[in-house]
Amino acid sequence: MNDLGKEGSSVMAGPSAWEQLTGVAAAAPPLTTAPPSTSNVPAIDPSSSALTSPPLTPTKPALTSPPPDAIAHTPQGAPLASPVYMEELHPDLIAQGWRKFWSKRENRPYFWNKITNESLWEPPMFPRPHGQFDPVTDPLGICNPPQNIPGNSHQPLKRRSSEDPANQTHPPMKKFILAGPWDLEIATNVIILERSPTIYLHPHPEIELMRGTYTLRLIRTYEDLCQRRENIIAPKDSFNRWLMERKVIDKGIDPLLPSQCFPEVSPSMYREIMNDIPIKIVKPKYTGAARKQLSRYAEAAKNIIESRSAPAESKKVIKWNAEETFDWLRRTVGASYEDFQDRLAHLKRQCEPHLVETVRESVETLCTKLYHLSVENVRRFRERHVQLLTEAGIHEPPLIPPTPPVTRKVWCYPVQFMIPSPRMPVIDYIQDREHMVIKYTQTAQSQPDTQYLNHTHLQKLEQLYRYNCYDDKKFELFIGRVFCMLKRYQTFLCNTVPASQEGELTQASLPVTVFECLHRHFGVTFECFASPLNCYFRQYCSAFPDTDSYFGSRGSFLEFKPFSGSFQVNPPYCEELIDATLQHIDKLLTDSPEPLSFIIFLPEWKEPILQCLSRIEESSYKRRQVVVLGMEHEYRHGYQHVLQKSEVCVKSAQGTMVVWLQNNAGFARWSPTESRVEALLEAFRPGRERERDKIAQVEPAPTVTAAQPPPAAAPAAVPPTEATPSATEVK
Repeated sequence: MNDLGKEGSSVMAGPSAWEQLTGVAAAAPPLTTAPPSTSNVPAIDPSSSALTSPPLTPTKPALTSPPPDAIAHTPQGAPLASPVYMEELHPDLIAQGWRKFWSKRENRPYFWNKITNESLWEPPMFPRPHGQFDPVTDPLGICNPPQNIPGNSHQPLKRRSSEDPANQTHPPMKKFILAGPWDLEIATNVIILERSPTIYLHPHPEIELMRGTYTLRLIRTYEDLCQRRENIIAPKDSFNRWLMERKVIDKGIDPLLPSQCFPEVSPSMYREIMNDIPIKIVKPKYTGAARKQLSRYAEAAKNIIESRSAPAESKKVIKWNAEETFDWLRRTVGASYEDFQDRLAHLKRQCEPHLVETVRESVETLCTKLYHLSVENVRRFRERHVQLLTEAGIHEPPLIPPTPPVTRKVWCYPVQFMIPSPRMPVIDYIQDREHMVIKYTQTAQSQPDTQYLNHTHLQKLEQLYRYNCYDDKKFELFIGRVFCMLKRYQTFLCNTVPASQEGELTQASLPVTVFECLHRHFGVTFECFASPLNCYFRQYCSAFPDTDSYFGSRGSFLEFKPFSGSFQVNPPYCEELIDATLQHIDKLLTDSPEPLSFIIFLPEWKEPILQCLSRIEESSYKRRQVVVLGMEHEYRHGYQHVLQKSEVCVKSAQGTMVVWLQNNAGFARWSPTESRVEALLEAFRPGRERERDKIAQVEPAPTVTAAQPPPAAAPAAVPPTEATPSATEVK
């Protein structure tokens, strides 16, 4: 379970993780059951006045002692042999910071105050008598009596003379800040309503290998069906877009493959296959290629109508147009490029309706069969995963998450699990000169599955893990969880080649200079579509809550419901996903009266996202829209975690449309003024990130957050230069 605070993690009695999150003091339930009843605590309606109070700061939930059939929360060590003890402290002592822990060394409980660093073997008394603290009975050997209790005359006792400030010759230890193309020290300004823990199971290397193997088989089946049934090559990267489109409506239990969708026929896959029937039409470069494409289209249309059962009228129309095209090609000499293109467009208009009617049933059957194979694969994954949990003594969680007993506003926090993590198998890792090589060999395989990660991003994952994961303070599960995350994204991208264009597009991110500008001028602290590998902030939403939650993921954006905050939105290029994202943003802006701001980055494609563009134009929350022209700006490559630093920045061939959607409170706080928009365009200029790396940052730039209102005067505009990217203003 991922916890919320930043103190150390220990196994303790007293309030459970759920109760500490919700503030309900009750006996700790087993981790595999629903939270205890809170009938004595009235539920708070999200729309009530109770939500107008300042948000609470989530603290690290305490981990309950495991039930007899569960393992310890640090699976690499020996399971806890301590008895389950349920003694409760006085509520006032808990409010003063007292907690009860179990000592493995002494095999008995002790009590520790996280505020005063005081520890006792015996339960603290309430009211606390003067002079109860005794350093001789201090279990932790801290010897720090409480300093803030009135009447306490004890002076701090030091164990070593080097702790005396007078004897210190070096400055106190500074906080470690990781350098790189990110800023993980930016705190969030996003407020959400607390939510239930996830019902997803903890990732396991064996299950990820199984998922990758079956997904690859599913891709091969899809390609074979396209070849045998439709006589076409499967559309490039259409399987990856099918996964994204299906997850928009999927209600299943697998984080990757769809298993509960309606309708079963994917509009995305159906559309892409239909576009390639009878052949895939591309823009030819030369006149000879245009002539050849026209001939191939006529021949393929004639073959389809002759080999399939079709109405007599359709056969007559297609055969007549195909023969007319062949006759025109035979008697036409010296036709131009435009003549061939016009003839192809005419032939397509005449034949396409009849071809669609002929092959519709076959294509729908293909899409349905692929979906049913996915459902069967998900069933196999689940059965094997539950078997591994049973072997580890962990019960399967319920398929429906429990409802939070108390609804209140909190600062956003990572996804939490309902069950403990099973033990991880042995994961081998080798430090190469520039990369970390992570290998996992399953017993049924002879060759290990190998994942690569450069050292810079490995250190980033360590920092994110340190911030967001508290069930593994010794990093004993870190490498295994990194392997699962890398394997999941490799499976999602359906390839193992770093140069793949699909990985470059779906996992690409904005340049560092743009993120810095968004945070400085628009208070952005959250990414709505990111991953542990390409995120800039330490709080973000991602496609896979189970593998990414250890590294700070807040889950899927379509299920994320913020109450206030400033967000950057750069969704993958899937029409259905973009449309669902815009609908979700519109609902969030409508429901919340507090400051909400979404800065959306979309490709400037007129036809594919025509519906999305119309939705933006009709939105009452649209404040501004600009377009950065193609080849005038850069993106960071989707495989930045394995590429050389010099290869990370890639120029974008298409234009990028930037849209500001804000409610009234968000517009008042983070309005897209002229100076701020000019600064954003300047940050987009090619080469700005390389210039930034060469300049030593003397002091951090001022930031605008939710807790700090923007300055009265807008910052001065960056003077435009010849290198400033061109932009078109859309009113």
